[in-house]
Amino acid sequence: MYRNTYVEVNEDAIKNNVKEIKEKYPDYTYYIGVVKGNAYGHGAYVTKAMQEAGINYFATSSLEEAIEVRKYNTDTPILCLEPIDSQYIEDILRYNVTVTIDSLSLAEHYNELEFKGKLKVHLKLDTGMNRLGMKTKEELHKVIHLLEKNNSFMIEGIYTHMATTGINDFYYDKQVNTFLKLTKEIDLKKIPIVHLGRSLTLVNHPKLDFVTGVRLGIILYGLNGSMPIRGGIRGWLSEKKRNHFLKKYHVSRTVRQNDLKVKTAFSLYTEVMSLKKIKAGEFVGYGAKFIAKEDSFIATIPIGYADGMNKKLNYVSIFGTKYTIIDVCMDMTMVLVDANVKLHDKVEIFGNTISIKEASRNIGENVYHLFLSVTSRVPRIYKEKIEIKY
Repeated sequence: MYRNTYVEVNEDAIKNNVKEIKEKYPDYTYYIGVVKGNAYGHGAYVTKAMQEAGINYFATSSLEEAIEVRKYNTDTPILCLEPIDSQYIEDILRYNVTVTIDSLSLAEHYNELEFKGKLKVHLKLDTGMNRLGMKTKEELHKVIHLLEKNNSFMIEGIYTHMATTGINDFYYDKQVNTFLKLTKEIDLKKIPIVHLGRSLTLVNHPKLDFVTGVRLGIILYGLNGSMPIRGGIRGWLSEKKRNHFLKKYHVSRTVRQNDLKVKTAFSLYTEVMSLKKIKAGEFVGYGAKFIAKEDSFIATIPIGYADGMNKKLNYVSIFGTKYTIIDVCMDMTMVLVDANVKLHDKVEIFGNTISIKEASRNIGENVYHLFLSVTSRVPRIYKEKIEIKY
């Protein structure tokens, strides 16, 4: 690490999150850790901590991601959520990857292959997301018939993806009903892994009787999905309107608040690389857009927009004090500080003082975007035995 800019990943927080989820929601057989997007920016290395804490399946977006996970986790099954072209069958088998079959045409391509071993597949149904999956019973039955005739395949799972949380809409219930209609003539008990839910549906809805697995995404990384309920007259009116809607559309029972104690494990740090004292009237940064109103101190830190730094973050923290961001360049950022700041002081972009939620609100994006905005040129440092604060 040639510049002191890095992401610190708290492995104990990840382990705690897994254990907390399993303790609060113990009725699933398969806890599928979604580690797509380089484990939401945390790095595939965190799969070791997840597996140690109780994750017994992983899900990636692509075959490339699955192969990366295999560097750190050789045994835990991995489901690739996106279809993989059948031409890559040798790599699929070599790395023991479970494939998604989302159409009859893809099933036919795989069925034409000759290979040794058993290929595990999960069938993807489109219940209303209109992204991937089979939409008719006819296509689903043809796929099952085709694969069951071939001893090289094992139908291990069947799943769909929910487009909404179902908290303030009827679409979740509609998708569940569509799933049940599509699978009406199938004995779901003969399929080991049936998974519909994701992080937010886990905490917002009771477990469905026929479901055996749940896909855990953002909740693994410290966001519990608990929703604030407004007070006062506006809150009362909002609740009345919501309850009328739920009753009108026969929306199933939902849970908006939970006491799940999960902690974000992702913190971004750098250091003061340069300090300058400037006079009132001097300009700073590209375009000379900032002008000092008085004699000031400017700290330059070695992180820029090539790393994912964003001026909309508004401020950084140095020893608990927030300082205003003046300008963000490709590789460096200038910050308005005071005489208390010293060369090589540790700078927090977000972490303990500036929370992930606060930082995401500042940039106007959700936490998914914030995690993934920190580019791969920023090293990930993995640490244990860091105090977990709630």
